[in-house]
Amino acid sequence: MTISIKPTASGSTIEQDGSTILTVDGSGNITPSNQMYPKVPAFDVYASASQSISNSVWTKVTLNTETYDTFNCFDTSNNKFQPNVAGYYQLNGQIRFTNSSSLIQMVIGFYKNGSILKLGSNLRDIVSASPMQITISHLVYLNGTSDYVELYGYIAATSPVLTYTNANEANSSMNGALVSI
Repeated sequence: MTISIKPTASGSTIEQDGSTILTVDGSGNITPSNQMYPKVPAFDVYASASQSISNSVWTKVTLNTETYDTFNCFDTSNNKFQPNVAGYYQLNGQIRFTNSSSLIQMVIGFYKNGSILKLGSNLRDIVSASPMQITISHLVYLNGTSDYVELYGYIAATSPVLTYTNANEANSSMNGALVSI
């Protein structure tokens, strides 16, 4: 590894193996390059409409609107996260349900490669104010090529609906980021 300081017209750069990692201007201000703080796969998506689902059936949550997706790894047409960098990802999900007096059970889960990976909140025999949210959070290894994760919900109730209110509300959503390789 070679570290060198190279003078420029307005100051100098500090380089590691030929790539600039810091720039120092003529006043002594130091600016790190993006290489010091690399971008990692990270995303935040949500449902932009209500979704009717079948009673007592695991159903993939429609997540069709991106707030951000740094590496274009979330596929909104198939509602799945498939990163192109291998590593451990912190994933979080939420589903929002309009409650009725018929709610028997409400469960949230992550599916990995088409099979259940982890279950989150599991509410049973709840009668409360509407709407309700349940959440899941999990650290998962994804290989960066073929592994993918989807958000699913299971609701046992009469005519269950995952509800959308507006972009500022806590609607059904999923987010995540690479935390370690």
